[in-house]
Formats: sequence, C-alpha cells, structure tokens
Amino acid sequence: MSAPPRIAILASRIRAEEKYLLESFRQRGVEPTLLNDDELIFNIGSGPLPYDAILERTVSTSRGLYALRMLEAMGNTVINRWATANTCADKLLTTVALQEANVAQPRCRVAFTQESALQAIEEMGYPVVLKPVIGSWGRLLARINDRDAAEAILEHKEVLGGYQHSIFYIQELIDKPGRDIRAFVIGDECICAIYRNSAHWITNTARGGKAENCPITPAISDLAVRAAKAVGGGILAVDILESPQHGLLINEINHTMEFRNSIAPTGVDIPGRVADYTLQSAITPDNVQYRNQSASRGG
Repeated sequence: MSAPPRIAILASRIRAEEKYLLESFRQRGVEPTLLNDDELIFNIGSGPLPYDAILERTVSTSRGLYALRMLEAMGNTVINRWATANTCADKLLTTVALQEANVAQPRCRVAFTQESALQAIEEMGYPVVLKPVIGSWGRLLARINDRDAAEAILEHKEVLGGYQHSIFYIQELIDKPGRDIRAFVIGDECICAIYRNSAHWITNTARGGKAENCPITPAISDLAVRAAKAVGGGILAVDILESPQHGLLINEINHTMEFRNSIAPTGVDIPGRVADYTLQSAITPDNVQYRNQSASRGG
C-alpha cells in the first residue's frame, strides 16, 4: 500500500478553520503534523523539513511570510507560495499585480507625505478610502468625506510612526449595494462565493457582515480566477466590489483565508477542497496515484 503524503499545517492557534482542515485531511487518510509558529526554530542553510507539503495558516502576517520564504529556501513545498503570499499581504503590491494583468479594480493613488496625499485625495474627489498597505479584517480603514477629515487622519497616520503608516494608499469609494462578494479560488477554479451584507460600508464578516450564498456567474468566475492568477495563484479569497458605473472590480485578495462562515451558505466543502489541493500539490512518488483518486471523488 502506498504511503499517504506527509502534510504539515503551520499555525499560530487552532481556530475553527484549522479544525475543519484537520478533519478533512483525516477523512482522506492523512494525519497532518501541526507546526506551532511559537515553537519553530529555523536553521538557515539546513535541508527541508520532512514533509511533502506545508500549508501555511498563521495568524501573524509577518511570521507567515518569513516562514514561507525560509521553508521554500530549505526546499519545502509550501502553500501558498511566498511570492503569492507576499503580494497578497501588501495592498499596493496586489494593486500593481492586478494592473499589470489588466484586471479591473477601483482607481488608486499612492503618496509618501501628508501634503502629497492630501493633493491626491482632492484630485480624486471626496469621498475616498484610506487604507493601510498591510492589514486585514477591515482594520484601520478610513472613509474620508471632506478636507477636515483628510487633514486629521493623515496627521494621525504620520504621527503613529512605522514606515508603512507613511505609505498613503488612497482608493476611490465604490457605491456598492450594501454588500461585497468574496469568491474562493483554488487552483484554476472559483469553487464558490458569498455576499457579505452589512449596513456599514465595511462588510467584512469579522466586522459583523452577514454571509449569504452568491451564485457564481461566468463574470464572477472569470474575474476571480484572473485576479488569482495575477498574484500567483493557489488557495485564495478574492474580494469583489459591484460598481454601478464600472461593473465588477477587484478590491483585495487574501492568501490565508478564513472560511468558517462560508461553508453553510454555499454548501461547498471548502476545507475538503483545500485538503485536496494541498495533497495534489505534495511532491511524492505516489502523487500521480493520489491525483487519480482525487479526480474520481470529483476533487
């Protein structure tokens, strides 16, 4: 009997998503090893860890990025790849990658001083959204409606310190219909999507947005897959805005996605699909056999 692939999950703590993933791997005859990022010690220049694939699920963006880069340098297969994660973790790098791939997104300007940022905002016209280039869960976003607000928020960011607060990422505010779309892309397929409904202009489920199934139209699927490919592909959550003037636009792309609130409304076994992709990506002598078994399950 062929040995199953050796899989590790790199995590900070075991959330609902990691519990779902562990169960999905076990249903496929694989017992993953949990790697706690609190306990890891990397020996620079050493060989690979004894796993056929390592799935990165850390809460800390910085830890995850450094771990991915070191693991790849050691010769490990990691999901997602460092280049993809590094691009998705930075809103500006994501914007540039989407622009290079000619993928539709909101207008954006970037400035490095309060004065130039204020000029950029006024040239775009109020209201605008000011975002941190690094951040998640809808934190530190600011809707700027007028010059007084712009001056106050720009000053606060500059005084906060840290070079990333002085990278002023300014995005046009899209008049979305009380919701946005989160599409889940694994490999070359958009497997499902949800609407995130909220009376607040920030619709993240971490901020109270309510998940509802979103039918995958050809337009949503095409845009989400093209966006995922633009940043390098893998296991990604693609956030889409519905603009009355410009149609579907990519807002952000998440490389360590949460999905606990999306399984029930979509009816899609998201952790199972993640497990299948990870196992198919593992580099083992028996990989071809696993691919055939997965295909027979429809994975």
